[in-house]
Amino acid sequence: MTASLQDSLPALRTTGETRLADPIAMEVFSNRLLSITEEMGNTLVRSSFSTNIKERKDCSVALFDGRGRLICQASHVPLHLGSLMGSVTAVLKACSVERMRDGDAFICNDPYLAGGTHMPDISIVTPVFIDGAVRFFAANIGHHSDVGGSVPGSISGTARSIFEEGLRIPVIRIVRAGELDEDLLNLVSQNSREAEERSLDLKVQIATNERGKRLLLALANQMGLEAMTGAVDDLLAYTGRRLRNRIRDMQDGRASFVAYLDDDGLGGERVPLQANVIVDGERLILDFTGSGPQARGAMNVAESALLATCYYVVKTLLDPELLPNSGMFSCVEVSSPAGSILNPSYPAPVGARSITCNKVARALFGAFAQLLPPERAMASSQDVVPVIIFSGQRRRDDGTFVYLESMGGGAGARHGGDGMDGIHVHITNTSNLPAEALENEYALLVDEYALVEDSGGAGRHRGGMGIARQISATRDGIVFSARSDGHRAGAPGLFGGLDGRTARLVRDHGTEQAEELSSKISNLVLQAGQSVRLETPGGGGFGLPAERELAALAQDIRSGKSSRAQAERDYGPEMVTRALDLRG
Repeated sequence: MTASLQDSLPALRTTGETRLADPIAMEVFSNRLLSITEEMGNTLVRSSFSTNIKERKDCSVALFDGRGRLICQASHVPLHLGSLMGSVTAVLKACSVERMRDGDAFICNDPYLAGGTHMPDISIVTPVFIDGAVRFFAANIGHHSDVGGSVPGSISGTARSIFEEGLRIPVIRIVRAGELDEDLLNLVSQNSREAEERSLDLKVQIATNERGKRLLLALANQMGLEAMTGAVDDLLAYTGRRLRNRIRDMQDGRASFVAYLDDDGLGGERVPLQANVIVDGERLILDFTGSGPQARGAMNVAESALLATCYYVVKTLLDPELLPNSGMFSCVEVSSPAGSILNPSYPAPVGARSITCNKVARALFGAFAQLLPPERAMASSQDVVPVIIFSGQRRRDDGTFVYLESMGGGAGARHGGDGMDGIHVHITNTSNLPAEALENEYALLVDEYALVEDSGGAGRHRGGMGIARQISATRDGIVFSARSDGHRAGAPGLFGGLDGRTARLVRDHGTEQAEELSSKISNLVLQAGQSVRLETPGGGGFGLPAERELAALAQDIRSGKSSRAQAERDYGPEMVTRALDLRG
């Protein structure tokens, strides 16, 4: 794997992993850093102008030391870790710390030039000077609803090259010694269909880092620089040692699992994503040999996105309380064949990479399930990040809009209980846009927003339910695009659990003109009164359906989570009758 970001990580690791500080003092220090990132995140969300950041919280923040090591990431979007790591590494490569000046800030987004994962995610990286030298970096990322390209929203599963996906931004200094480069800001903003929104949100991103910078300076003044840098080294060393202990506790071995994409963005056969997990002492090797070739469409995954996905899975399955920093990278090796969908060659499109990343997480979860105790296993979730995008004239004729929303679905059932209904899973973690805000801002009407009956896979524990969101245009000429997956096969159940239901995308649902649409459709023009309905997948079930408690089955039917007819098919008529005969 030609992994510039991964190859750079060894040079960024702690030099003395034998140092392990007082765990109480380290926990206090870690929480101080976390409080800084949370304050930065609150600033970014509360001050932004676009609904995608201020309402849906499609953004993330992190802190790095002067060598580019991640020292803390807020609990936002796991996939953004890839862009943040890649951006800081790219900044250090493009501009040595000796050339940086106090008050500088850098902007970038490109997956091939600047370690990004796709173009709408724009990073701002700000060096933090203490005693005349760069000691830390404050960084944040915002998903901008449009950065140009062939379709509104800048994401199309059918894109054939990176040049169709919007403005490519290499590492550029956007603030020089405290002075904003208004010409550069104007250039970036005017390459969006919503120029004013881009300009305002980027200014908020710059200000967010300034807030983090001030808080880091205050912490350094309180602790002293030497104590603070020593604490960082201890923190990373502790994280690395703790993860190696978790790996060592596993039995050495190898396991593989294959997840599938419906297509490569342009139709055709299903695309395999094969995860091979190898445990060797304190080493964990995640190899993706066997995965499909580079996609024709935008389903490809840049290196930074693949690494972020792998680190998320390792943290989730081996040690959920593990501190999110560079200490965990030293014992995890990631590789994928060159020219594959998980290691594409320039200028392959990558806009819909989050769908593929979630399916990579499915493959990794499936492989780890063979190496971990059953009580730590989990059935497959919806494992998609379906995105719907509408654009057109605003409701009040005061300009245009681009509305983007990624939707949740069903989580997989697990050893201890049912899967959660209607949530984002794995590497995404954004909120929904409330119907009231949507209808107030845009020429759209929410016809229905509900859970999908019968969508969760049956089992001893039921898979989570998918979401139905149906939206109508209230004026002519509204342009709709979508990128989705899971329309051909449902989320696999585990240990005898049944698969979750597949996704559906329908125009004019419930009318004589109803039409099932492709999961990756672009630039569909809607007239006033026409609607689009997306039903997202459900999660897989866990354990045999015959083992489900009767009271739980009865509650599923009475609450509308399962129809009686479907329950009888999955559990059998006799079991359903006995369940419904229970009192209460």
